[in-house]
Amino acid sequence: MTDVSIMATPALANGPLFGLPLEELWFGLVFAVFGTFLFLDGFDFGVGALFATRTTDGEREQLLASIGPFWDGNEVWLVVFGGMLFAVFPSVYATLFSRHYLLMFAILGALIIRGLAPEMYEQRHDEDWQRWWGRAFVVGSIASPFFLGVFVGNWLFGVEGVASIASLLAGLAVIALTIVDGAAFLGLKTRGDVRLETRSLGHLAQVVYLLLAVATLVVGSRSSPHVALFSVPTLGLLGLTVLLAGVHVVAGWAGRYYLAFAAVAGQVYGLVALAATLLFPLIDPATGLTVADAIVSPLSLNIMTIGSSILLPLIATYFIVLYSSFSGPVEEGESYV
Repeated sequence: MTDVSIMATPALANGPLFGLPLEELWFGLVFAVFGTFLFLDGFDFGVGALFATRTTDGEREQLLASIGPFWDGNEVWLVVFGGMLFAVFPSVYATLFSRHYLLMFAILGALIIRGLAPEMYEQRHDEDWQRWWGRAFVVGSIASPFFLGVFVGNWLFGVEGVASIASLLAGLAVIALTIVDGAAFLGLKTRGDVRLETRSLGHLAQVVYLLLAVATLVVGSRSSPHVALFSVPTLGLLGLTVLLAGVHVVAGWAGRYYLAFAAVAGQVYGLVALAATLLFPLIDPATGLTVADAIVSPLSLNIMTIGSSILLPLIATYFIVLYSSFSGPVEEGESYV
């Protein structure tokens, strides 16, 4: 056993596992995990924002019941993202989070309010109580993606202060995208007037998202030389986003809600892929750190690659079981608890 470990350790420490480009793979994986969080928790945020448009108790309960089994599980991906960033790019984790620690507290505070509000909403069937906690749910659901968008904008554009115009626009763009995501999810989970009305709001938010995304890139590229606005990958991803937006709208009007939801998923992952593409080979523009500079040693990277190849499929299996168990639309009379 000792001989095997002595032989294995130098093999793991001498270079990347199986000669794989682990630096690039882990860079992509970190952003893929963040994209998964933004997509899955994004529809929770969107449903929370659309909660403000519902006028009856029955409709509000429908919206809460649609996300009830999922929202806390979806936030696992944010924890995985933070853990990966800490484990693989510790210097980026340290400088990025400490540089924007006030923003980190704002994100956590908004997520706490968003998570606490529906629980408290269901504790008492008192009009004033539910009105205030309903408002807290909406505020938390809008503030969370806004602060997350500002954080990503600060990261991408190398902002060292609290925020810039470009990162504020990014925050607004992410709000719009989560409303699109939430409306598409409600197309799968609701029926009747709720489905039709939120579909229309989702299509309106789709237009707003495209305008804000373009404005964010134009404004951000003027102050950030590393943002190559007119490169082939950037233009290709922007073109794909416009195409998927069209598919989302057309599929929604045609009643093909699974296709519409898939088109929104493509847009969310496309946004994260665009941010990663604009960054690479940098990983922290504010400090000039590249992926190669910031990544951990080959031994640590190889060990984490082996561990992740086991753990990530287990996490994915859990989510497959979760979503399979609660598939289908919410029936009339179902509630959050």
